[in-house]
Amino acid sequence: MAPYESDDSRSAEEAEERHSARRKAARYVVPVAVVGVAAATIGLVPALADSGDPDLPKITAQQLVQKIAESDVQQLSGTVKITTDLGLPDLGGLESGLASGAAGNGSGSSADPSAKLTELASGTHTLRVAADGPDRQKVSLIESAAEYSLIHDGKDVWGYDSKSDEVYHGTADQAGKAGKDGKGGEKGRAEVPATPRDFAEEALKAADDTTSVTVDGTAQVAGRDAYKLVVKPKHASGTTVGVISIAVDAETGMPLKFTLTPASGGAAVVDVGFTQVSFAKPAASTFDFTPPKGAKITEDKDAAAREHASDAPHEGIAPGAGLLGGGDGAKVIGKGWNSIATFDTGEKGGVPSSSGKGDMGGFLGSLGDQVSGGFGKGTVFSTRLINALITDDGKVYVGAVTKDALVKAADAGK
Repeated sequence: MAPYESDDSRSAEEAEERHSARRKAARYVVPVAVVGVAAATIGLVPALADSGDPDLPKITAQQLVQKIAESDVQQLSGTVKITTDLGLPDLGGLESGLASGAAGNGSGSSADPSAKLTELASGTHTLRVAADGPDRQKVSLIESAAEYSLIHDGKDVWGYDSKSDEVYHGTADQAGKAGKDGKGGEKGRAEVPATPRDFAEEALKAADDTTSVTVDGTAQVAGRDAYKLVVKPKHASGTTVGVISIAVDAETGMPLKFTLTPASGGAAVVDVGFTQVSFAKPAASTFDFTPPKGAKITEDKDAAAREHASDAPHEGIAPGAGLLGGGDGAKVIGKGWNSIATFDTGEKGGVPSSSGKGDMGGFLGSLGDQVSGGFGKGTVFSTRLINALITDDGKVYVGAVTKDALVKAADAGK
């Protein structure tokens, strides 16, 4: 006869088992979630608010792209609205686990930007942003009855979560170093927070012979005159990217809108934009921060190591693969919009199928599709923009391409 177990004991064990299963499941959906994070936070570009098309001098697509490249906005402040609709599956409360997992686990503090800013991967959010040159930026995420602020001032990076009253402190070792262009420009700037130009630059990296770049009239964005630049694949076969629209400030050349619509149509995957913007120099006090008395402070001593680990070059990677951040040792196969990033996790066994025993197998099966080919077997996790294939031998193939394209790439790589 089995020993007696109380209802409370069984309930506690079942709860712990479910919690453990979800923690394990988070590891498998991170490659998809990481894409959403990158897509949402790679830049803070303003939302379009049409109020009549301004009459501006004619400009060619080449001239407008050059205008973006030559833009040198150093000071700005404003309010940004960002809407992200990647079509991520209902993760049943895994969001917090994904946040830390997708960002490399972070420091463990709720104020750590590597976890906090992953909230931008879905839904609609309002942010206040400010910048004064390459060494001073601030972004505040406005929440219900709370606020999260991230401040970069010289070598210091501060994060403050008013809800938990926690403070994160790290360093921006790259903040004062010159970029690869040798001018201390965009490529030399600290990654947090990103500027509006970053998002457009990622998309324009794909402006090769696989890409159509045109000017599609003018618009009013946050009260400013702007040109509309349209970037899209010449051949839609294989890619999930439909159209990218960038509103470019007619005076400064700074991107004033970024909207990415998938090939499947429907609502934009990413629609980010200023509802108000000023190019005046922000007050110096904007970037001052002193930890509130009694707040819990976490010093991130591992930030430099993580930054070094993420320094792998991404030149030549189209938006489909370039938004990933990849993984250590990531390689890129394919060209242009059909680019696929691939890396080896080193973990064998793949993802349990929906036919697996217990809740774990069923839960994971509901998140991905089982596929097979010459490479063997694997699981595909999908969003409206990014698909990721994890094979049973631990390899990952991910990009803004269709499921069939991933299977074909895995077969070719076998």
